[in-house]
Amino acid sequence: MSGATDRSELPLLRANGLTRFYGERIGCHDVSFELFPGEVLAIVGESGSGKTTLLNCLSTRLPPTAGAVEYRMRDGQMRDLFQLSEAERRLLMRTDWGFVHQNAADGLRMTVSAGANVGERLMAVGERHYGAIRGTALDWLSRVEIDETRIDDEPRAFSGGMRQRLQIARNLVTSPRLVFMDEPTGGLDVSVQARLLDLIRGLVTDLGLSVVIVTHDLAVARLLSHRLMVMRHGKVIETGLTDRVLDDPQAPYTQLLVSSILQV
Repeated sequence: MSGATDRSELPLLRANGLTRFYGERIGCHDVSFELFPGEVLAIVGESGSGKTTLLNCLSTRLPPTAGAVEYRMRDGQMRDLFQLSEAERRLLMRTDWGFVHQNAADGLRMTVSAGANVGERLMAVGERHYGAIRGTALDWLSRVEIDETRIDDEPRAFSGGMRQRLQIARNLVTSPRLVFMDEPTGGLDVSVQARLLDLIRGLVTDLGLSVVIVTHDLAVARLLSHRLMVMRHGKVIETGLTDRVLDDPQAPYTQLLVSSILQV
């Protein structure tokens, strides 16, 4: 994604020495960075590099062994996420954050309608008027290129690409400030991936979202992200502006990734 982010603002998310062990095995180790409003950070690396562990720690789905994750709340205060109560973290996930899973079924209720999937998020932020909920759901189905006539259909009747677009609508309908994405185009056909990437890129730009995305696909990282973080064996080995890292990688491992010698 071309263009640098405006760093005159305060960071939205900050990781400080984030570490997670599984017994004696390293998940991620001593990861520190700041994410700014409107910035898209891609985390890349081969399988087992620690990128998914890091994403799960950042999104509080997995407690760290050491370190902290801080988030700037809407009142402007920077709070340690793991010092929040469970109820406060759940509220963030329902309102201020989104999480897009690789397998859309993990982020949707498959046996209720597409409209209900979107509407549930609206109800989480206090919307109770049925007409308003349905109207907003119709608008978001249109925005993610799902025919409005499918509003009463269940996601299990949708194709993989449609399910992923519905999951995106469900996540973005509450106007979150931060969205986590775990391989959002994984497992989709190339043509479906291209359509989905165009959609994601447009929505991220239009809504000014901050995004942390895990991907094994460097082309996806180049298209969507401002900044790139390369991981290996749980550690960050290179980071910088996406185009700079991909066009002029400094770490030998990153050079191998870029030249496609490693299968990621």
